[in-house]
Amino acid sequence: MIYIIRHGQTELNNRQALQGRSDHPLNAQGIAQAKAAASRLRERGIIFDRVFSSPLIRAVQTARIVAPGFWVETDERLIEMDYGPYEGMDLNAPAPEVIAFFGDFIHNPAPEGMEPLADVVARTGAFMEMLRTCKGNVLVSTHAIAMKGILEYLAPDSNGSYWSKYIGNCAVYAVACGDDGYAVPIELLKSGDQI
Repeated sequence: MIYIIRHGQTELNNRQALQGRSDHPLNAQGIAQAKAAASRLRERGIIFDRVFSSPLIRAVQTARIVAPGFWVETDERLIEMDYGPYEGMDLNAPAPEVIAFFGDFIHNPAPEGMEPLADVVARTGAFMEMLRTCKGNVLVSTHAIAMKGILEYLAPDSNGSYWSKYIGNCAVYAVACGDDGYAVPIELLKSGDQI
């Protein structure tokens, strides 16, 4: 089984800023969220055999808290969407083109300078293809849009519904992998605020 988690909260998340690829650590709330997720997964008897993460510190920290003592293998394909010139933008007063994009991911392309969603799906999908041969329980620590890209790749019949789905800090999705490929992902834990 593969368990995909979004990292815990950072100060940029707390300030409602578009974080993207800027490298910020978890704040106290983010650490608490990761610890709560770890506890909930342990209560379910989930023990990990392998751990992967985006190279950004907030995802690595989350992986280390959720799976303590494991070597965290970082993979660039799990990094967050590149927001280009919109990196750090205040989401309380976003640019009109960003409002349009976030309001309807399916029909509005990413603004110029941002990574196209098709590229997010392609790179995260390539990572998931690599995982097809993994055995046991695998933890994948990543970011909101990258996670949505994974979910879109795993459930192409969703018709883009994951793009508009809210994925909070330390939300967890689980997906089974067998000889026939991946099953439809299931939401295992909601955001850390609700754990």
